[in-house]
Amino acid sequence: MFALRSLAFKSVPFVGKSQLVNSGLHTSASWSGAKVAVVLSGCGVYDGTEIHEASAILVHLSRGGAEVQMYAPDVSQMHVIDHGKGVPAENESRNVLSESARIARGNITDLVKLSVSDHDAIIFPGGFGAAKNLSTFAVDGPDCKINADVERVLKDFHKAGKPIGLCCISPVLAAKLLPGVEVTVGHEEEKGGKWPYAGTAGAIKALGAKHIVKEVTEAHVDQKNKVVTSPAFMCETQLHLIFDGIGAMVTNVLKLSGK
Repeated sequence: MFALRSLAFKSVPFVGKSQLVNSGLHTSASWSGAKVAVVLSGCGVYDGTEIHEASAILVHLSRGGAEVQMYAPDVSQMHVIDHGKGVPAENESRNVLSESARIARGNITDLVKLSVSDHDAIIFPGGFGAAKNLSTFAVDGPDCKINADVERVLKDFHKAGKPIGLCCISPVLAAKLLPGVEVTVGHEEEKGGKWPYAGTAGAIKALGAKHIVKEVTEAHVDQKNKVVTSPAFMCETQLHLIFDGIGAMVTNVLKLSGK
């Protein structure tokens, strides 16, 4: 079926590594900062949410005084990857909401219940679940379809002028839904393997969005659309640098929220 190196992207030649392979904190304390929704796509980089990215987002949101609630769609995963063997697990299926609950420590809500009126901002971590479970980008590239509730909440937050944060591969969601939006997935050339998924920038352009080259420690802020993006694991580098870049994204999302 699919090998881990291709991550089920063999039909999408521009997505990189030759092909683009395939939380809020629960507390009873009262908060005075922004109320932020975090949307997960499962648990595990190759078939769900990238766990380190989700954790980094939650740490930076906590440090920023935000009140966080996590959400995920109640749908089946595209497939299940055995992360140790690097191949799909035969005859196995998992639910995106149930798997996301692992990251959320059980405190998670069905995405269908997310209302823009309850939050000041929204953030999407990366991981291939964004391209497999929140959308069909993994197999359809620019012709992808977006999960109906993901589409609804992204458009609702955009219409309300509330900030949207995305990192790693998840900026393709905004590129598909928000015409002319500016996003980054890092560099547009592989640079000797440092940016193995650099071809994704071409897909973003094919979607009608503008791609901005940024380093892994940076975030790009589209002030007009209030969309903030950072490359994260689109870059092969040290974990603390990815953590710093996600911090830049979160900081700018909170700043745009005005809280």
